[in-house]
Amino acid sequence: MCTAIGLKTSNNYFFGRTLDVCSDSGEETVISPRSYPLQFRAAETLFCHRAIIGTAQVVGGVPLYYDAMNEDGLCMAGLNFPQNAVYHPVAKNKINLAPFEIILYILGKCKTLDEARAELKNINVADISFSEGLPHTPLHWLIGDGTGEIAVESVGEGLKVYDDPAGVLTNSPTFEKQLFNLKNYAHLSPYNPRSAFTDKLDLAPYSRGMGALGLPGDWSSPSRFVRAAFVKFNLVPERGDFGTGDFFNLLGSVQVPNGCVEGATGFQYTVYSCCCDTKNLTYIRKTYSGNSSESAITAQNREGDKIFICK
Repeated sequence: MCTAIGLKTSNNYFFGRTLDVCSDSGEETVISPRSYPLQFRAAETLFCHRAIIGTAQVVGGVPLYYDAMNEDGLCMAGLNFPQNAVYHPVAKNKINLAPFEIILYILGKCKTLDEARAELKNINVADISFSEGLPHTPLHWLIGDGTGEIAVESVGEGLKVYDDPAGVLTNSPTFEKQLFNLKNYAHLSPYNPRSAFTDKLDLAPYSRGMGALGLPGDWSSPSRFVRAAFVKFNLVPERGDFGTGDFFNLLGSVQVPNGCVEGATGFQYTVYSCCCDTKNLTYIRKTYSGNSSESAITAQNREGDKIFICK
């Protein structure tokens, strides 16, 4: 379970996600500087690339990014995509990347969302696991910058790339079905409703917020997709003082409390949420317990040949 959101304001672009699992895996805030070699199992090493910051589990010197932003403000997150993700054999005349390599490759090479779109045309998500101890996770991805967002899904037919006008991604079912499902909630509104039931009865609202009656409140993937989109489009983001605190409030609308969602090894909950502030190249991560950390891509950490672990 996870939710990712991209949001353009009048003077900034914010991108972030919740990670909803049963426990943390030792993930940390990590910076991959420009000259830190990015090695891939079946693709050429990137010896020089854009600096990247995000949350990753570092295994054997390899940053396995869950989400990240590069120094040009391009952002990306990987989310669980059970029963739908399909990874393919290594293909000739394609850039073959393992699922855990996609974020590193796209953010290392691409400056803009348009460049990412173009690069994805040549990519095959290959059936290459990290190791026997770290088997595949079924994933799909949200990529965004100030121009918009795209959803990327590797399915049986191959790699599909969708324009995402909602700027939201959750989990299964497929993105097309999630977006279509929004049609069932077209009547929702932040304003007090007027009765269309009959003019012969007094059905004036008795409470504020009744325009959103029917907004799903559970933590299923379709419900979080609808709720995140509804809150996002009613946050008045064009106001000039919209900031990271507002973005975390948006993520809070889909945060999962511990004890409410059964998982495979316990209860799933929002282990962390994060916000990429692309104007200031600042990455903020908050844990379930309320601890927060803030790190940035600065001039001094855009160079170097070692991963920076940000505490």
